[in-house]
Amino acid sequence: MAVPVEAAEAEQSAPATTHPPAPRLRLPTARRQAARALFPVAVALLLTAAHEARPAPYGDRLIAHTRVAHGHGTRQPPLRATKAAVEAYDGTTGHPRWTYAREGRRPVAVLPARGHAIALWDDGLVTDTARGDGSAVRWHRALPGAAGWLADHGARGVLRPLGARMLAVITPRRVAAYRIADGDLRWTLPARYGCSFAPERALRHGEALLIAQPCATGDSWTTQLVAVDDLGRITPHRTPLGNVWQGERHSAGHAHPGKVVARPR
Repeated sequence: MAVPVEAAEAEQSAPATTHPPAPRLRLPTARRQAARALFPVAVALLLTAAHEARPAPYGDRLIAHTRVAHGHGTRQPPLRATKAAVEAYDGTTGHPRWTYAREGRRPVAVLPARGHAIALWDDGLVTDTARGDGSAVRWHRALPGAAGWLADHGARGVLRPLGARMLAVITPRRVAAYRIADGDLRWTLPARYGCSFAPERALRHGEALLIAQPCATGDSWTTQLVAVDDLGRITPHRTPLGNVWQGERHSAGHAHPGKVVARPR
């Protein structure tokens, strides 16, 4: 059946039927305010979780087994090295006070100092832990190229105190002196060409540390022995750098830093 032209044109020109837009759903005001208040908390929780998930620097695992009572933190617990950790223990009961381990590493030497537990590890890292309560590992210092030598020769004599403030770390290639308070490297002394230091043969003479330096050329014994103290190598008329930490003063023992082991003849 044919449709009249007028009816078809009217049908095409008729406006399309439109529906009003659906109203937007809006949370109640109280819910919006609660969501805005909880958002920073959620972000903080996520950041904390991410921080705790990160591996500890140097693989450190420091565990306090007993809480040190206030006023007893100045007591210095004995130290010992186990196969996997440095341990401070109660001198009366033998129970551990704290342990410090590094993942996949073992301590090869431990040096007790007042307020400090200094350790040397098999990868050539030197660390310092708060001795009284094990509250923190204060610093880490690496010895370049020492891991292989430690595995072959051991660590006897490597850690040597230089007075109350300084630590000497002796390896065949060099002597490095660190300030115990903060691990700051104060001076280094390289071995002579064709010679090497023997840390196991070092010994103290008064304030000086005498270090054997055997040489392949068979030089005289005086050239194969080096004397150092906390200010560096002991030589006549030296002008060493001071090792005083902030707030400290020089002791009277170094009124004349250019001292020698024996008077020249």
